[in-house]
Amino acid sequence: MREMRRRGTAAACVAAVVVVLGGCSSGGDGGEVRAKSSPSADSSPPVEATPDAETEDPYPDTPAGNIDRKADTEGWTYDSGLYVGASAFVEDICESLPDSAVDGSSRPQWLVESGNLAEDGQKILEFGIPKMCPKWTKTLKQAMSGNYERWISSGEFEVKAHPKPYDPNGDSDVQEIGPGTYQAKGEFSDCYWERTSQSGNIIENKFVTQARVLTVTLQVGELFKNECGTFKPVH
Repeated sequence: MREMRRRGTAAACVAAVVVVLGGCSSGGDGGEVRAKSSPSADSSPPVEATPDAETEDPYPDTPAGNIDRKADTEGWTYDSGLYVGASAFVEDICESLPDSAVDGSSRPQWLVESGNLAEDGQKILEFGIPKMCPKWTKTLKQAMSGNYERWISSGEFEVKAHPKPYDPNGDSDVQEIGPGTYQAKGEFSDCYWERTSQSGNIIENKFVTQARVLTVTLQVGELFKNECGTFKPVH
């Protein structure tokens, strides 16, 4: 009987130990043994930081980048509503110059009379054209010097020994042109041109019904009205 009680007591102790260990291994409250936790985020390998775009050089070592750097350094202004940078302005002029001589003006004349050399435009183009389209450097220099071939398009002109460039924003629509012989080529019909004195007397005029070539010689002090296309100097 005593042996049975001893065995029963021993079995109860073993069961109690099993229950305690089972409870600890299942993560019960109050147990001293804890389940192994998964690695925390802090223990994960470090992620390399990507370069911040703002730290990149905004002026790449290219013709466009050099132009933008120079313009921003010098404080040169341009139409920021039309161009994202000074180089975009230069690029536009480079692309426009080949076709600029088809609408009644020579290329240097177009550069001046279109207003592209106004304000800081001349400085930007003087620095930028040799870098982006060097073949137009000579044209730019002619425009800047004022010594360039001037064509006569439709309109009214005053003949002067030293004509000033036409200002489209000026108060007068009368343009200035130098003396000499000018010629227009094309298909002309039902147009008119005239030369007059300062007092309004007609020196020479012509109603053109049909022609392929028109020629006129202008003297200093005369006025010239043209409705017959574009006249170019005869060399």
